[in-house]
Amino acid sequence: MKTASFVAAALLAASSDAAQVSNGTNEQSGNLASSPPFYPSPWMDPQASGWEDAYAKAKAFVSQLTLPEKVNITTGVGWMGEKCVGNVGSVPRMGMKSLCMQDGPLGLRFSDYNSAFPVGLTAGASWARHLWRDRGNAMGSEARDKGVDVLLGPASGPLGRLAKGGRIGEAFGSDPYLQGQAMANTVTGIQGAGVVACAKHYIANEQEHFRQVGEAQGYGYNISETLSSNINDKIMHEYYSWPFQDAVKAGVGSIMCSYQQINNSYGCQNSKMLNGVLKHEYGFQGFVMSDWQAQHSGVSNAVAGMDMSMPGDTIFNAGRSYWGGNLTLAVLNGTVPEYRIDDMAMRIMASLFKVGWTVEGVKDTNFYSWSRKSYDYRHAAAKDRLEQVNFQVDVRANHANHIRESAAKGTVILKNNGVLPLNKPKFLAIVGEDAGPNPKGPNGCPDRGCDDGTNAMLWGSGTSNFPYLITPDSALQQQAIKDGSRYESVLTNYDWTATHDLVSQPNVTAIVFANSQAGEGFINVDGNEGDRNNLTLWKNGDDLIRNVSAICANTIVVIHSGGPVLLSEISKNENVTAIVWAGQPGQESGNSLTDILYGKSSPGRSPFTWGASEESYGNDVLYKPNNGNGAPQDDFVEGAFFDYRHFDKESDGKPGSDPKAPVYEFGFGLSWSTFEYSNLQVVKKNDRPYNPTTGMTIAAPTFGGNFSKNIKDYGFPAGFQQVEQFIYPWLNNTSSGREASGDANYGKTADEFLPPHAIDGSPQPKHPAGGAPGGNRELFDVIYEVTATITNTGKAMTDEIPQLYLSHGGEGEPVRVLRGFDRIERIAPGASVTFRTELTRRDISNWDSQVQNWVVTDAPKTIWVGSSSRNLPLSAKLQ
Repeated sequence: MKTASFVAAALLAASSDAAQVSNGTNEQSGNLASSPPFYPSPWMDPQASGWEDAYAKAKAFVSQLTLPEKVNITTGVGWMGEKCVGNVGSVPRMGMKSLCMQDGPLGLRFSDYNSAFPVGLTAGASWARHLWRDRGNAMGSEARDKGVDVLLGPASGPLGRLAKGGRIGEAFGSDPYLQGQAMANTVTGIQGAGVVACAKHYIANEQEHFRQVGEAQGYGYNISETLSSNINDKIMHEYYSWPFQDAVKAGVGSIMCSYQQINNSYGCQNSKMLNGVLKHEYGFQGFVMSDWQAQHSGVSNAVAGMDMSMPGDTIFNAGRSYWGGNLTLAVLNGTVPEYRIDDMAMRIMASLFKVGWTVEGVKDTNFYSWSRKSYDYRHAAAKDRLEQVNFQVDVRANHANHIRESAAKGTVILKNNGVLPLNKPKFLAIVGEDAGPNPKGPNGCPDRGCDDGTNAMLWGSGTSNFPYLITPDSALQQQAIKDGSRYESVLTNYDWTATHDLVSQPNVTAIVFANSQAGEGFINVDGNEGDRNNLTLWKNGDDLIRNVSAICANTIVVIHSGGPVLLSEISKNENVTAIVWAGQPGQESGNSLTDILYGKSSPGRSPFTWGASEESYGNDVLYKPNNGNGAPQDDFVEGAFFDYRHFDKESDGKPGSDPKAPVYEFGFGLSWSTFEYSNLQVVKKNDRPYNPTTGMTIAAPTFGGNFSKNIKDYGFPAGFQQVEQFIYPWLNNTSSGREASGDANYGKTADEFLPPHAIDGSPQPKHPAGGAPGGNRELFDVIYEVTATITNTGKAMTDEIPQLYLSHGGEGEPVRVLRGFDRIERIAPGASVTFRTELTRRDISNWDSQVQNWVVTDAPKTIWVGSSSRNLPLSAKLQ
């Protein structure tokens, strides 16, 4: 077999962080934002709350491993080297199989007999914590039963900064508090099923353009470095890292670092964000894995806090790795300290033990990512080891029931002139391709990379195969048959003669379906390189709605999209009697929509703002490079003011009277009833002062005793049969370190290319905002309890979603930010219920970059309670 080669040690010594921070880019002077270094990489805390047992088990396990075995579980075996999208090496001596990492945030990718769940944004629109937990648990159980160890989700990057961002549909909405709650509950659900969750993409991964050099060059852009998201420390803490802090507090086992740079330091070697914020400040005890090929160096990634390289090779199927044998060599020569490789292995194993993993209970992976054949090559890249790889294990259980409920409760009614719920309409006419099937089948487009038929899922790696797809046309037809309604459909956007003849008939209720699609940047659909080029409806959808409504006075519009579209004209159209946003609902699409249209379920609320124009959002995707052929510079100059915070700053007017006002605001959605809010009560629960964390960490521990420093002990074992392109932890050449590395400059010490103390294993000062996973425990002290009475003043039993917003006060702060909500279900007509929520110290604090801690300022603070970000009838001052 051909022996895998290893990259030069120069790759190990590449780029450390810059030493200063600025908040943006000065194109005239050429000054670029920079990220401060933070070293050494923090090691696990044996007393971290909730991790004590996992730490003890990991210690016992890792203490028995050799250096190559430790390296093996940190390094991917290479793209298509094993059965999953990502696998690390095995430890046969300990009975440990190759760990399986598999997409994704809405179900299993590249699998069969699995479920296709609603996307994160649709789930977010339910505003229902129990549904988020149930969704996570169902996805986790399917992953477990397929033999997956780490499920690559949930996603909170992007945060929804950009309305046209390609992957905003993967996450839960355009607010950090909402996303944080959804992240924490999803993590709890996934890990409760015995699978490690992976929160991603850390951090500030807000657009697809320029996230990878090769991808951008393939689209014709001349850049040599990936995009830099330039964000100041305050906004980073209060917005972009907030949901990840909640995930860490919930015990998430893994976090994926992102492709792009943050303040001109790559996400997977940004020591400030990995070492400083995530591990030191938030007390993250799990492991950081790279996004696929987001690693750009060796030693720099290791000492900056990355713990696992995915998929392991430098370029897909190259047979070379920044880690593998190079990481073994770096430990041997002292460039990466022994405690650091031990900490990597500890974090990986502790995350597994935390969710109940045992060697005895490990399931073999029973599916194969690279084909649907029963028999194929286990090592697909090398076409090696023909065997049964797919076992067609059905893991769906009764998850269709949850998917239908979650998608229905994540559907938002934006307009209703009394035509909904439908009640046995005499004649139902369905118009639009989006109501029907993809002619190629629901999985006919690889990674769902097209816009053919109904839009039930975004495109990219965050997708799954549909086991089936209930289209709106099929579900509505079944309901019409049951009701005795007449039913016809024209499932195209372009046959105006047939559409005109259909909707011009008497007694017709027309439902027009239209969509907009987006996804990950490696797929280009109709010139949209992941990010959308505009906010219009696709495939002539706007004209279709315009033409149908010109004829039919009872036109209902249903939109499937992974984010906002422009609805200003449609919302004002008197013949458009209802507008329904159905998100991207997954396999039960038609059934969940039918449940809403016929009033069988209660709708959700919008997790983002619907602007009147593209310009009304205030910021946009960076579509063209702006830094020569260097890293495009995306300056987050708007700070907190994106989505509803931007609209609140620009206008407090109503749609129509003010072009800057939103058409439909964040948190908005119509209900089947009306509600009255009253009796707002605020009780202060805690007057204790906040105590910053003090003290020192333990010294960096090592596990396993002394190991040989003789390079000759780290060659391939005698008689070992290598697989071509597979990444191994051993050295190809053991005559000398220089020969093993293939680098003429081999021999540089760490202090020649890393900042001082970068590999210092002595006790370190604790972060003042740090502590048990999630940060200082006192940040989560309940300071206020807030209650309000909600009375159903209408005639229908339904759900209400009360929301609490807070003004922090002070110059430059948003008008208000979300700080509480609940979904209160099945409130009977005339009944009153109590909305109850809590405000923690973190909720009412701002991040102070000077003191590097959360501070409750002296500025007056106000809370509001109501049904959306702009319908807030109750308010009170915090005392």
